[in-house]
Amino acid sequence: MNARVHQPVHSPQHAPSYYAASANRQLAYPPLQSALRVDVCIVGAGFSGLNTAIELAQKGLSVALLEAHKIGWGASGRNGGQLIRGVGHGVEQFEAVIGAQGVRELKLMGLEAVEIVRQRIAQFNIDCDLTWGYCDLANKPSHLDAFAEDMAELKSLGYRHELRLLQPEQMHQVVGSKRYLGGLIDMGSGHLHPLNLALGEAAAAQSLGVQLFEDSAVSRIDYGDEIKVHTAQGVVRATSLVLACNAYLNGLNSNLGGKVLPAGSYVIATEPLAEAEARALIPQNMALCDQRVALDYYRLSADRRLLFGGACHYSGRDPADIAGYMRPKMLAVFPHLKDVKIDYQWGGMIGIGANRLPQIGRLKGQANVYYAQAYSGHGVNATHLAGKLLSEAIAGQQSRGFDLFAQVPHLTFPGGKYLRSPLLALGMLWHRCKELL
Repeated sequence: MNARVHQPVHSPQHAPSYYAASANRQLAYPPLQSALRVDVCIVGAGFSGLNTAIELAQKGLSVALLEAHKIGWGASGRNGGQLIRGVGHGVEQFEAVIGAQGVRELKLMGLEAVEIVRQRIAQFNIDCDLTWGYCDLANKPSHLDAFAEDMAELKSLGYRHELRLLQPEQMHQVVGSKRYLGGLIDMGSGHLHPLNLALGEAAAAQSLGVQLFEDSAVSRIDYGDEIKVHTAQGVVRATSLVLACNAYLNGLNSNLGGKVLPAGSYVIATEPLAEAEARALIPQNMALCDQRVALDYYRLSADRRLLFGGACHYSGRDPADIAGYMRPKMLAVFPHLKDVKIDYQWGGMIGIGANRLPQIGRLKGQANVYYAQAYSGHGVNATHLAGKLLSEAIAGQQSRGFDLFAQVPHLTFPGGKYLRSPLLALGMLWHRCKELL
């Protein structure tokens, strides 16, 4: 097997990823070892928790942020690093619940979400390799037709960034592969180093007075007018609680846990490529993603590695050899990379909801408990939007966006804890077979 897998340099408790090995700062926060009293306690220090904390602190509220592992340990520090417009998939399906205007507002918020990330990075001067440029890739002619519709709709929404349709003969402009039949360039989307973004946001939160605690898994929550959040060595008393654990909720709340399915997603990173070789693969240094059910997504890192991801697993079991599993997928797109070494391989869980819309709202029967989860592959931008909406609701500000998300009902996956993943895996297999036919 042509792979040399490095362990992370800076943060050994993170997944053994390229991101951990190339983290540009090393942060360490203590475990909670005392009793605290704050306005808001947040559980989960990924993008959702970090950005909710930043927004709340900027509004003058006191915040404690608890993380069971390390800042950005979950999907926020492991994902493909693609910052793409939009939230949800097919939001027209919710028109009967929120109306045509509500659907339009969801689409506008999907554009706003990217701008929130842009502004957060600029405000706190976060070094995370932010690069603009993204291209949707068509695997069949109907995809290109759909891109034309997307482009028209984005223009109708007032989208101000460059959009351009590519025909088959133009695809060499964005990708060195003959696999695709067209594309849609979007210069308002792009890519970044997600763990460095999370670490930068943690530093920003701390500078605003947020108290951050790592290695502080929550063991019990006492609900009521005053929330009590217990860890092994401490307790946080708070007026409001935010559950921002997504795929790593781990039974902390069975109601929310039944509505989000942890699904495995995987990434490999090649050795650094020569400049000419990297330019031949992705001439404009864009993020790229195809349209298949088992999609491929890829981009270049700042040091010219190809980061190639995909292979979403609903079975609940990871491949024994991630590089061995992902390498053939990479070679199907770029067969001339057959002699290129794989330096890093890693995976993690993303949260999938039944209707593919992020779940943002209040816990039923608990007016002071809020949650955000199930970003279904749009987490980099949607988490930042969730932080804004949650903070508005908690601070008592009018939030049309929060109300829209909270109105949408979310199904509990059938089959319980042990059968829901196999059942969904069968369902996704049906969709893949339908796609092939």
